[in-house]
Amino acid sequence: MIEHKSPADIERMHTTGRFLGQVLGELGDLAAVGVNLMDLEHHARRRIKERGAESCYWDYEPSFGKGPFRNVVCLSVNDAVLHGLPHSYKLRDGDLLTMDMAVTVDGWAADSALSVVVGTPAAEDLRLIEATEVALEAAIEVALPGNRLGDISAAIGGVAKEYGYPVNLEFGGHGIGRTMHEELHIPNDGRPGRGWKLRPGLTIAIEPWFAAGTDKIVYDPDGWTIRSADGSRTAHSEHTVAITESGPLVLTRRPESTKGTASAKGRESRRKSATTER
Repeated sequence: MIEHKSPADIERMHTTGRFLGQVLGELGDLAAVGVNLMDLEHHARRRIKERGAESCYWDYEPSFGKGPFRNVVCLSVNDAVLHGLPHSYKLRDGDLLTMDMAVTVDGWAADSALSVVVGTPAAEDLRLIEATEVALEAAIEVALPGNRLGDISAAIGGVAKEYGYPVNLEFGGHGIGRTMHEELHIPNDGRPGRGWKLRPGLTIAIEPWFAAGTDKIVYDPDGWTIRSADGSRTAHSEHTVAITESGPLVLTRRPESTKGTASAKGRESRRKSATTER
């Protein structure tokens, strides 16, 4: 069942989203050469406890996972892109790190992901991250009442094509509200004008993720960490968004960071440049 939230419900989700955006921003700032992934995991645990929030990941046991997930943030490095299982690994110069986190505050969920480069960035890694950010913003722009779910998917897929990246359709965005995953799957490519009609009160997590060289994925022996099948670098950006009468409301915006990300203006200018170069 697809639940449309009231304005009061959306404001409660916005409270959760603000907290989540703040924590993800902190994790992005803490990620540096020599920092252990478990240090980031424990920082997230402390912040969740301090806020009186709850992790949506702890004890999460979907059909595709291997046993319950006993961490509060997914940390995926380089060719890993989704569900990265935190473990003892010290970040190295040039690592591309994706952090994905979902929490509830007072019973309402928010979900968001951020990719950054640690240390000295390679231009191709920044371009890959940028593509996911541009795709996310393009999808948010069309998350309007009266549009269709396919418009969101097509916006993401269109940006991927502009940048020259393949698209995997197995994992994508989803509905969100009282729980992390609600009805509606949002593929990262599709046809405009098709699918569920967007109405005020719908709350969704939009999450473009791309691998530089393939749309195929493989699983680590841990049963969780998903990697590009060809070992190419990956990136992932995600926001929780509410459809409102006045347009899309991003519930998980975070403070601007200079590490591995860019301002909206900068992303748009580089998007145009990337398009003309191809």
